[in-house]
Amino acid sequence: MRIGRLLGSGRSADVFALDDGRVLRRYRDGHDATEEAALMSYLADRGFPVPVIHPVPAAPPRGDLVMQRLSGPTMLQALAGGALTPQQAGRILARLLHRLHGIPARISRAADQRVLHLDLHPDNVVLTPQGPVVIDWCNAVEGAPGLDWAMSALILAQVAVDPDGGPAPLAHSTLSSLLKGLGGSVDLGDEKAGFLRQARERRAGDPGLSRREVGLLDAATALVLGRL
Repeated sequence: MRIGRLLGSGRSADVFALDDGRVLRRYRDGHDATEEAALMSYLADRGFPVPVIHPVPAAPPRGDLVMQRLSGPTMLQALAGGALTPQQAGRILARLLHRLHGIPARISRAADQRVLHLDLHPDNVVLTPQGPVVIDWCNAVEGAPGLDWAMSALILAQVAVDPDGGPAPLAHSTLSSLLKGLGGSVDLGDEKAGFLRQARERRAGDPGLSRREVGLLDAATALVLGRL
């Protein structure tokens, strides 16, 4: 398998070109991507928009994923360039969360358990000609849908309250639009109980966040509560 040029880098992985239709996503720390690939295939089989996982002749290292190469900007790029409004972005995120949580959990048989992305925000949605596609499933778990909503809201809120964040106004409006799509079926709770507290604890314990980012969590939590 001939690896081409570097296309992009995230907090934990790099993406390389393979050919016109495929990319290689490689975790820098060798994180095992086996379960991530199985989950993405499970969701694709049920019609959820994820990159197609491609088989390769020889088994790749456990930290590698060979996937469909997507064309189109990320939602964040479209927002920054004015091709997408924050209201549209929030509605798309809400629809994706509702759609994801309509699929039964892959492993759990409990009626209230669903697949949770836990990192669904504008930089993890690619706006392809065929529609939005959700990427970066390394944080996915199975659990109650409210936690997924709380995580997406809190991530947007952290950007919104960041005094040094250029896209803060966009994040404010996207957050409001996302929460309008929440509906009455999920209660995110408050700063002391419920899914918002759980999301805050997860974000605070994320080793990929800087101390400054963790320091924004109190203000971000307050912002989400003020929009509910």
